[in-house]
Amino acid sequence: MKICIKNISFLLVLIGLLYILLFSVTAKKNTYDNILVVKVFDGDTILLESGEKVRLIGIDCPEAYENDKLTRDAQRTGQDIKAIIEMGKKATEFTKNLIEGKKIRLELDVERKDKYERLLAYLFLKASNLRIIRDTDTTKFKNGIPYLFVNAEIIADGFAQPMAIPPNVKYAELFQKLYQDARENKRGLWNL
Repeated sequence: MKICIKNISFLLVLIGLLYILLFSVTAKKNTYDNILVVKVFDGDTILLESGEKVRLIGIDCPEAYENDKLTRDAQRTGQDIKAIIEMGKKATEFTKNLIEGKKIRLELDVERKDKYERLLAYLFLKASNLRIIRDTDTTKFKNGIPYLFVNAEIIADGFAQPMAIPPNVKYAELFQKLYQDARENKRGLWNL
């Protein structure tokens, strides 16, 4: 009987330690706070210092380089490929100026990765990295600290349109509202 109780106790302790180890690894992997953006590939895709590629959730910037999506976008919209690339370069430049070389915080939604294994995230830039925050719709607070909601700001300044892909639709209504406002006020690409 003593051996059985010792074995059960040992197994419970072992299971507890494994659980703690697994939880700490998972928690660390899900922590994306104060992480450096080392490269902006295009208006809606970046590279983190961890080596992970991140696709900004809920927004779609024009393509800056020739690829299959560019061809599909040109066919769907009737726009010239060169014109789309020019708009894509402007969107890329906007995103670079906003976050490249800066530390950000990521917020994940329901689905963590896309079919290309890119991390799917909402990005937030601490307000101390900015001269001014002009719009309460693109400002979010965490522990009393203001953060610029990068995905929302790119749409609000007219460099992306909303792209809601379920289940990652947490801010879809906000993005649609900001898009309408950017179009009506001819900001960014909508001023061309």
